[in-house]
Amino acid sequence: MSTADRPTESASAASDVSAVCRDAEFVRLVAAADGDALAATGVLARALAATDRPFQASVVAPTATAERATEADATITLGRADAAADAAIPSGPQPISEVAFQAAEQLGSADAVLALAGATVADTTPSATLVEAAGVERRPGVATPTADLTEGLAYGTRLHAPFSGDPESVRAALADCNLMLAAEDVTALDDDDRRRLASMVALRAAGAGDATPRAAECVEDTLRPHEGGPFGTVEGYGDVLDAVARVQPGTGVALALGHDAREAALDAWRTHGERAHRALGAATTGRYDGLFVARGAADDQGLPDAAAIPVATAARLLRDFRSPEPVALFVTDGQAAVASVEDRQLGATMDAAVESVGGRAAGTGRRARATFETDTAEFIMAFREAL
Repeated sequence: MSTADRPTESASAASDVSAVCRDAEFVRLVAAADGDALAATGVLARALAATDRPFQASVVAPTATAERATEADATITLGRADAAADAAIPSGPQPISEVAFQAAEQLGSADAVLALAGATVADTTPSATLVEAAGVERRPGVATPTADLTEGLAYGTRLHAPFSGDPESVRAALADCNLMLAAEDVTALDDDDRRRLASMVALRAAGAGDATPRAAECVEDTLRPHEGGPFGTVEGYGDVLDAVARVQPGTGVALALGHDAREAALDAWRTHGERAHRALGAATTGRYDGLFVARGAADDQGLPDAAAIPVATAARLLRDFRSPEPVALFVTDGQAAVASVEDRQLGATMDAAVESVGGRAAGTGRRARATFETDTAEFIMAFREAL
C-alpha cells in the first residue's frame, strides 16, 4: 500500500485552510513526520488556541490514514495527502509552514519565527516576506541549537563534514583554528571568531575527500544563521523540529505547541544526529547512472536494529554532501529513503519499487520513504528499474 502527494494545483489554499478552521467545531491537525510539517502544525495550533478553538495535533507515519472521528470534526493534513482530509497543505512550491503561516494570519494570530524555522528545513526556500515577518537578523557563524559549539557541530544535521557525529573530532577541528577555548559557549565568540568558525566549517564540509561540488552549495544553509527563537538560531530551531518529528513525535508536538519540551527535544536531536552521521560514515556505496546508493546495517553501527537508523535524514545528507548523482538512496534492512536534487516524482517511483517487492511507500516529488519485505539487493534493483 502506498500514498503520494496530490499535484500542487489541487492543494487547498491558505484561505481554504483558514475557512475550515473557522467553521469547524473541532479541528484535527495531522502532520507528516518532518520539521516543516511539524512547524506548520504548531503555527495553526497556536492560532486556533488564540481563538479558543478546540483542536488535536499529531504527527503520523507516512502510510497512516487521517480518518475523522465524528461529523463535527474537520481534518487538515500538513505535508501529506489523504482522501479523508477536509483541507490539505501538501509539499509544493512554498514551504508547508509558510502556507500555514498565511492561513494563521487570516485567523488573527501567526507565529512567524516558528514558521520560518520549519521553512529552513523544507526543500523549498522561504520568502522574504516570511523572513521580514519573523523580525530576525542574520549574524556571522554557524547555525546550532545549543550554546555548546562542540555538540552543535557534532550532532547538527544541516551539514555533513568529516567531524560530524564525533565530538572529539569537532574539538580537534576547533583547536586547529584556535577556537577551542570558546567551544563550550558559542555566545562567547565575537564576530571575527564566528567568521573564522564559518570558514572552517565550510572548508571541512566542501573539502572532504568524498565531498561533491554540491556540498559547497549546501553548506551555505548552515552559515550566517538568523538569530532568534528558543534555540538561539532559527535554523537550529528547524534542525531540532526535524529531528523530533522523525524520532519522538509526541515531544515534537509539545515543542511546536510551545510547551516546555526543550531538554527532551535536544536529547532526541543529539541521538538522531549522531545516528544519521554514523550511518552515512559507515555505509558502503554504489554509483549508477543517475543514482547513488548507500547501504548500511545496524550491526555495523552498534544499533539494536535497522529501525533505529534515521534513513530519511541519512538520504538527505547523502544527496547534499556525498552523492555525485542527482538521486540519492539510503537502504538498510527493511527500510529505505531517497532524496533528489530536483522533482523526480520520487513518491511514484517508490510506489512502483515496493509494488514489485512488497511493502509500503509514501513520498513527494523530491523525497520518499519505504518499508519492504525483501533483501536490500533486491530492493535496490527494484528501485533502479522504477527510476
